[in-house]
Amino acid sequence: MKLQKKRNILLSFIVLLFFLTPNFGQAQESDFGNWLIYIGNKKLNSKWNIHNEVQYRNYNAISDLEQLLLRTGLGYTFNNNQSNLLLGYGYILSENYIGNTDDKESVNEHRIFQQFISNQSIGNVRLSHRYRFEQRFVESDFKMRFRYFLSLNIPLVGNENTQNKWYLSAYNEIFLNTKTAIFDRNRVYGGLGFNINSNVRVEAGYMNQFFETSSRDQFNIMTFVTF
Repeated sequence: MKLQKKRNILLSFIVLLFFLTPNFGQAQESDFGNWLIYIGNKKLNSKWNIHNEVQYRNYNAISDLEQLLLRTGLGYTFNNNQSNLLLGYGYILSENYIGNTDDKESVNEHRIFQQFISNQSIGNVRLSHRYRFEQRFVESDFKMRFRYFLSLNIPLVGNENTQNKWYLSAYNEIFLNTKTAIFDRNRVYGGLGFNINSNVRVEAGYMNQFFETSSRDQFNIMTFVTF
């Protein structure tokens, strides 16, 4: 019975990834890169927390900086620790290639954002919804964007009464602009995670980020720390 339950969960995970994966009728350019991500959460008390985040994104699997992202914010938890409101700030340095040349230009962005996270559990499977609204100051330009993030976390070992070490993780996030072209991008991710202890977990997986006519593939390595 337990084996059948695990098979059903694994099948649900595969089906989720299938439906979240884009299916384009035209060819797309795709490059394989690497994202190194640290996400921290400092609890001030039972209600308030400080979010801190560093992302080092590369054009290829080893080096060649694409983007450096620093993000922080102050959050408030409520609804029996199932919901969180957060006001944050981010700094993003992008190293963009100019046309088809090997030359780059640096683009600086300062970002203010507001987000709401709602968590729910179905058995030992965890779902998370994140709604984020961003005000982006990109050099001399101002932009606004809405993001919706849906994630799924499925334990592979143990049950509700024991500590789960290994888990499967999947998410889909869509980005929508407030001007001109509404669709900005979409990210689809699937990975494997390990809980080192109750405060630290690591995760690695594949992510596809697609635009209207192109896409990029990343291998993501993430560390989550609560302290």
